[in-house]
Amino acid sequence: MRILVIEDDREAAAYLTRGLSERGHVVDLAGEGREGLERASQGSFDAMVIDRMLPGLDGLSIIAALRAANIHTPVLVLSAMGDVEDRVTGLKAGCDDYLSKPFAFSELLARLEALTRRATAETRLKLADLEMDLLSRVVTRGGQVIDLLPREFRLLEYLMRNAGHIVTRTMLLEKVWDHHFDPQTNVIDVHVSRLRQKIDKGFEVPLLHTVRGAGYALKVPEIVPEPAEDAAAD
Repeated sequence: MRILVIEDDREAAAYLTRGLSERGHVVDLAGEGREGLERASQGSFDAMVIDRMLPGLDGLSIIAALRAANIHTPVLVLSAMGDVEDRVTGLKAGCDDYLSKPFAFSELLARLEALTRRATAETRLKLADLEMDLLSRVVTRGGQVIDLLPREFRLLEYLMRNAGHIVTRTMLLEKVWDHHFDPQTNVIDVHVSRLRQKIDKGFEVPLLHTVRGAGYALKVPEIVPEPAEDAAAD
């Protein structure tokens, strides 16, 4: 998993980073609230561990901002505020689990794994008239079956899970091709082009868009209404 840890206590941050890394996870670290929100908004993570009391922006405000932006990455809150009312407040703010400090690392790891299992239990993805059944591995648009190669299916699944957000080439290399570097090839461009032909060609509204200098985005484009005719001109 790729996990974002937002924790201002250096010892706690080092402890979490070391423990998660030793178990094979990729850890990104932010030590301040606003930096954490920026990373959480721009990156692609499987889970987040967020301290409640942070400089700059507190943990619950970060979560509220993420949920308002339609980012539903599973979040585990860590906090020394462990009363029932504190936990209830955290859950109502949008976190998926709440763990009081001090904590056992084994429990934190088990809770994270449970959160990600829950998040990946979804069996159908949908954007406009584009639908993906993860169990039958059937993709349709407007009721029409679209035949995809395995890599194209994986690419579309990742784009649909991040619908509405810009997905960079690096993110695709890491999540779809399992490369942790840019090999300077056009493999992504070729696959995106083929995928676009399959899911957009023949349909009125394009869904797969290239964001110049940034990456790609799967989204329903905003329709800008045409200006009304000036009645005085008639």
